Amino acid sequence: MITGANRGLGRALTLAALEADHAVVATVRGAHSLPEHKRLEIQQLDVRDRLGAFAAVAGAVARFGRLDVLVNNAGYGHIGAVEEATEEEARTVFDTDLLGPLWLSQAAIPIMRAQGVGHIVQISTVGAVGTMPTLGLYNAAKWGLEGFSEAMAAEVGRFGIRVTIAEPGAIDTDWAGGSMRFSSPVAAYDDLRTELFGSAIVPWPAAEASGGTPPEKVAAEILAHVRELSDPRLRLLIGDDAPGQVEAALKLRHEDYARDPRFHSR
Repeated sequence: MITGANRGLGRALTLAALEADHAVVATVRGAHSLPEHKRLEIQQLDVRDRLGAFAAVAGAVARFGRLDVLVNNAGYGHIGAVEEATEEEARTVFDTDLLGPLWLSQAAIPIMRAQGVGHIVQISTVGAVGTMPTLGLYNAAKWGLEGFSEAMAAEVGRFGIRVTIAEPGAIDTDWAGGSMRFSSPVAAYDDLRTELFGSAIVPWPAAEASGGTPPEKVAAEILAHVRELSDPRLRLLIGDDAPGQVEAALKLRHEDYARDPRFHSR
């Protein structure tokens, strides 16, 4: 079962899973352009809807008899300084990027526990290790996703359920283009936006692609990890840029902790 399956990484995962002879339940929010396929079922789902998430998982099991892999992919990015974010913007990004995967995980775990096997893949980001100015809401949602997913992995491993937190670097999709959402800018942050993006103007023009690893390659790495049952990793780095970004973020955090003299005495 793959959420947010109509475009970007979700679409690439759906097509790759079908090519690998898997049966797929693909969830979409509205109209879609996924091809018809005898092993593909498409369900309408807004992942913010907890009851809808449970109904979608039940529908997947009713259609195929079991649920072996859940990929929580649906989500979006949001640009805006913390001061600029409205209540609606904050609640919407948290409902989608954090609570959506929580609801679907809650729905899938009882099914997988009864089966004695299952795999939940959370699509996170290297931005869940560090942060970037103006991406605070998105960073917060993904940090929260990783927090509950790491705890969940320790809870459900005894039931034969694997949990993977996929941390891609840049992916060559429309994530930073037409899919990006923006807060109304406050002029005080114009200089910061210019330093970060080369312009203070937001939203920036929609782009066809953001550069980075092709989504088909990311999908292939995720499927390969799912097939490799002996791989013990909780976090799966994807893309040539991902390890360096994680290393830099961890280095900054370590340096900050090291400012406390007690940190060195233990």
